[in-house]
This record gives sequence, structure tokens and C-alpha cells, in this order.
Amino acid sequence: MKSIKEKKERALGVKLFIKADRCNSPKCVTVRRPYRPGVHGQARRRQPSEYGRELKEKQKLQIIYGLTNRQMMNLFGAKSPDDILKHLEKRLDRVVFLLGLAKSTRIARQLVSHGHILVNGRKVTIPSYYVKVGEKIEIRPESRGSKLFEDIQVRLKQYTPPAWLKLDAQNLKGECVEEPVVEGSLPFDINLVGEFYAR
Repeated sequence: MKSIKEKKERALGVKLFIKADRCNSPKCVTVRRPYRPGVHGQARRRQPSEYGRELKEKQKLQIIYGLTNRQMMNLFGAKSPDDILKHLEKRLDRVVFLLGLAKSTRIARQLVSHGHILVNGRKVTIPSYYVKVGEKIEIRPESRGSKLFEDIQVRLKQYTPPAWLKLDAQNLKGECVEEPVVEGSLPFDINLVGEFYAR
């Protein structure tokens, strides 16, 4: 049974790695069925309007970071696109994912919410917690024997985090060492999202 989130991924026409293992395999629904869901999914469609393009980019960003509409509105209130991206990348759930401690941002969000992640030795259960430079992130020692982390040492041997994060793979710890440098590889256009909220 396909999830609603996977249907959204197909509707947007881009891999958002909502289900990490599946998205990295031939079973990925966007690989097997690279067209919109529904009876008319394979029918030709006219080009979307300017509003339609902006809405699509907004939905991509919203799914990747797991944000509500209210959070999106607050975020795009006064910040510049560059500041918004930096803010999003420094959310705790995103940092946990970028350190390789979780297979996707969605899984990282669950790990944080369920109390498996420590920041500077203290449990933080708020996925939107803003990680500051110098703060250390680790998997709670009591959680390391869980099935959730059974293959993590193998995965981390082949993983390199972004330059602004430092990873201690042996001890399952990481640190934010500088402000993030947001590369142009994100699957959405932040400027179009900004235009959507500027209407």
C-alpha cells in the first residue's frame, strides 16, 4: 500500500527521499511510475501557471522539511531566501539527517521526537530546535542498542557530512562547526516559494 506522502512525491515529479531505503532502490515509486498518480496520471497536461509553479515549489520545500502552513508563513515573513535556507538546514531534525545519523529527514524527526537525540548532553525532543555553532549532537547512549541504529556504523563508514558539520562516526556524535553553506542542489527554487508568499 503506497503512502499519501509517496503520492505527493509522484505528483510533484521529483524524488524527495521521503522513504529513504525505497528511494535509493529500484522499488522507488517515482522510478517505477514516473507520472502523476490517479487514473489520468499519464495524460498530457498543459504547462502550469506561474501560481502553479510557485505552489509546486512551496509544496516540495514543505515536504522536505516537514513544515506546517503556519510555520511556512512565519518563516517567509521577513527573512531573505539565503537566511531562510540557513535556518532550515540548522533545524535539529535536518542536522541529524545531514550528519548521517538518520536515513531521511522524516526519520530524523521521529528520532528527535522520541527522545533518541542529545544536544550538548541534554535530551531535546523538538525537531525544529535551532542548532547553534559549537553545539554537539549525539545519539542517546541508552538508544544505541535499538534496532533503529543496527546498521548505522556500516553506513557512516561510507558517509561524509557537509563541511559545516563535523562527524565522529565511531562515537555516533556530530558538531555544528560553522554556519551552513547551502549548495544549489536542493530540489526546489526558494525564490519561487518567496514569490508565493509575497502575493
